Amino acid sequence: MQKQPYWFPAKRYGWGWGLPNCWQGWAVMAVYGLLVVTAVLSIRPEREPLLFFVALMGLTIALVAVCWIKGEPPRWRWGEK
Repeated sequence: MQKQPYWFPAKRYGWGWGLPNCWQGWAVMAVYGLLVVTAVLSIRPEREPLLFFVALMGLTIALVAVCWIKGEPPRWRWGEK
């Protein structure tokens, strides 16, 4: 069996992931952006700031979960392999 590539490569410096390196990762980022725009337009942050904050946190936690599952294992990196 061939190992599937990571959707989100690790950043060269620091902790976390960089930009996606395949179409699946870009699709996840596009859906995240679309859902954030939808939340801004439907919840109206100036009227319901707490509800907007909770919705944005939920979307961001979901994005981090996808990155954790489909990305390189996170660890602190200093630039050298």
